[in-house]
Amino acid sequence: MQKKKGNGLAIVLIVLGAIMLMGIALPLIHGIFRLLFPVLLIVLGYYGIKSGRKVIGWVVLFIGVMSLIAKLSWLIGPLLGVALIVWGILFLKGKRRSTY
Repeated sequence: MQKKKGNGLAIVLIVLGAIMLMGIALPLIHGIFRLLFPVLLIVLGYYGIKSGRKVIGWVVLFIGVMSLIAKLSWLIGPLLGVALIVWGILFLKGKRRSTY
């Protein structure tokens, strides 16, 4: 078997075709784009702010951040709960830090 330079695209196409035939393409693509789209909005908003279009940049950035927070709420909620429990235990024990 002779290897030619540039076979990477052919291999990617074969793998994508196999994934589609196995029926796992849609859940996989949905899972990736579910998080990729809000990140893309955040990047576009940041780019808009830096390029001088501050109003539209902030709007797009805000929509992206809110959407990403909504998508990651399954992770943020339990982490916030654990943080509140630890803070409450430290508060009950009287180990408050008085230095600022």
